[in-house]
Amino acid sequence: MSRILLPTDFSQNSIEAIRYALNIYKNIKATFYLLHTYTPPIYQTEYIIGSPGQIGLGDVFQENSMTQLEKLKDLLEHQYQNPNHTFIVHSAFNTLISEVLETVTAENIDVIIMGTKGVTGANDILFGTHTVHVIRKANCPVIAVPPNFEYEAPLEILFPTDYEIEYKKENMKSLLAIATQHKSRINVMHVRTGYDLTEIQQKNKVVLEKILGKYALSHELPDNGIIEAINEFQIKYKINLLVMVKNKHTFLERLFIEPIIKKIGLHINVPFMVLPQN
Repeated sequence: MSRILLPTDFSQNSIEAIRYALNIYKNIKATFYLLHTYTPPIYQTEYIIGSPGQIGLGDVFQENSMTQLEKLKDLLEHQYQNPNHTFIVHSAFNTLISEVLETVTAENIDVIIMGTKGVTGANDILFGTHTVHVIRKANCPVIAVPPNFEYEAPLEILFPTDYEIEYKKENMKSLLAIATQHKSRINVMHVRTGYDLTEIQQKNKVVLEKILGKYALSHELPDNGIIEAINEFQIKYKINLLVMVKNKHTFLERLFIEPIIKKIGLHINVPFMVLPQN
């Protein structure tokens, strides 16, 4: 039984991410946690000091949150009618990142799936603030789904690596579950830097190939820049899912330095799965 956390602000992108989750786990028994957090706009001022005019405002926000969650739950159950899937709604007076981290621990969440942008999503950013914070702080896999993405099965998965980190099977189980279900091919892409792999890199490569097993297909590409290599590979092989391991020593960390990520030439038009290293 997979346990999937689905944060939502009821924006179009967050609903698209939820639909992606229901499709990618279509034939897998799963419990989906629909999570919405709220904070009254005046919480920092009148609400916190108990202004008479604001008493009960938190209850109004909670009621509205629960109403929308229940409506969404009913809609999904009616539209999908999947006996493999169970839905649990959760509303909290909290910041999104705090509640996500608490829920991951309390409910033993396997994967978080969310949109890359929220209600205020701007076109000049790669990931919205909430998505960045969740990816940076969550200790479980996160799948970020871009706006207007029409579901396609993850038959071709791109896994860029520099073989600099030690891979563990435990951290790969969510990826392997998806690959097993969809009979995916995991394209392990390494961009050559002009030097042979070190002994440590070679060891990590062998371990990774063993973990991914029959799903892995290795690619050695000439050094023309990792971002350029990813962009070109996505076009050439029609990639359906991009996967990377969160590691501060690789270029991936540069994607998450700023609270709001500016586009740096990386074109991501497919869901992006980030795996924890530890």
